[in-house]
Amino acid sequence: MTGSSTAAAAAQQSRRVLVVEDEVMIAMVIEDMLDILGYQLAGTAASFAEAASAVDAGGFDLVIADVNLGSESIFPLADALLAAGVPLILATGSHRDTLPQRFAAVPVIEKPYLIGAVEAALARL
Repeated sequence: MTGSSTAAAAAQQSRRVLVVEDEVMIAMVIEDMLDILGYQLAGTAASFAEAASAVDAGGFDLVIADVNLGSESIFPLADALLAAGVPLILATGSHRDTLPQRFAAVPVIEKPYLIGAVEAALARL
C-alpha cells in the first residue's frame, strides 16, 4: 500500500457515520456498505426524535439521512446539520428533483442503494 492510499484509508477509518433510516433492512444495507468502504458506524436512528437525540449527543463525523422517516420529514434536522457545518448525505426513494432547492449542493443517494453511489456520495463530502 502506498503512503497516499494508507493516508486515505486512515482518513476513512476516522470517519464515523450516523445513519438515520426508519427501515431496518435498509439501514443494515447502508451499514454493510459503510463497513465495506472502510467507514465506522457511529449509530443509527429510526425516527426524527431518535435522530435529534443522536445529533445532540454527537460522536459522529457525518450523517446519512433518509428524507422521510415514516410521516416525518428530516428537513428541519438537515437544515440544522448543514448550518452547523456537519457533512450530510440525503437518502431518498424519490428522485433528487423532488428535494427542496436549498439541498441542491447536498449529495443524494437514491433507492435502491448501490455501493458505487454511496461511495461517490461519500467522496463528495
